[in-house]
Amino acid sequence: MLAVDMETIRKQLPVWVEVSRPHAAHGKVASYIPELSKAPADALGVTILTKDGESASAGDCGMRFTLQSISKVFTLILALMDHGEDEVFSKVGMEPTGDNFNSMLKLELVRPGIPFNPLINAGAITVSSFIRGRDPKEKSERILQFFKDLTGNPGLDYDLQVYRSESETGNLNRSIAYFLKENGVLSGDVEEVLDVYFRHCAILADCSDLARMGLVLAHNGVDPMTGQTLIPRRYVQIAKTFMTTCGMYNASGEFAIQVGLPAKSGVSGGILSLVPGYCGIGVVGPALNDKGNSQAGVHLMEHMSRELDWSMF
Repeated sequence: MLAVDMETIRKQLPVWVEVSRPHAAHGKVASYIPELSKAPADALGVTILTKDGESASAGDCGMRFTLQSISKVFTLILALMDHGEDEVFSKVGMEPTGDNFNSMLKLELVRPGIPFNPLINAGAITVSSFIRGRDPKEKSERILQFFKDLTGNPGLDYDLQVYRSESETGNLNRSIAYFLKENGVLSGDVEEVLDVYFRHCAILADCSDLARMGLVLAHNGVDPMTGQTLIPRRYVQIAKTFMTTCGMYNASGEFAIQVGLPAKSGVSGGILSLVPGYCGIGVVGPALNDKGNSQAGVHLMEHMSRELDWSMF
């Protein structure tokens, strides 16, 4: 990694955002969740946060959006903290699929039919069933509190309109969940598990929240802002590996080559990334490419990684 001071990054970041912003025109805002279609297609923002508390932001970094699949990284971590590796990975695999994030194809073709990894929908729904709590309300409260701790933002909350929109139109996710239940992979009441899943996907955040979460991962579970250990190091290792191999859907290999950093995207246009040992990165750009990743956001990540020599490889 090049030794670039934050003042230089602050000066260059607005320029890089405007170089990448036109690429949003080649993408489309997600519409299969109706509420997400209201997002501005040309928005693009970024925040970078270092362990010293220095930050750089540019573009539409204050725009709030729902975490969507970004939340899957942290519900996996919470499930691991609740149950341990052996139990969680008895029901969820560790391999990329090469299929769309909402595909059921491998569930039917590959025995015993467990989801390939925890970052596709089938895997994340299964992981949601592992969160401890007496009922969906308590489970969701624990998840939300975990995100509040990770972001240092006590005001974090749900976008209830997006939650309802996902719940009312999530027929494919229901099909996946009932298929998992039929195969003995999913335990508990299907609708209650789905309620937990839809709710954590609808947590509202902005780029600074993503950057803070990325910073915790960059420092192996310790929040440098407080010195508090929030996640065991082993579970951070697992999460960062999944982010590298599966975090950008079935474009994860290309992202690893072009950017070379662990990352997780969501269909609201968010990207959470990190430079190990250095910084957390939060990006938003609602217009998506055909893989479901932010069109302009991916371009921005590629540009920053090249300019700053951030690739781990």
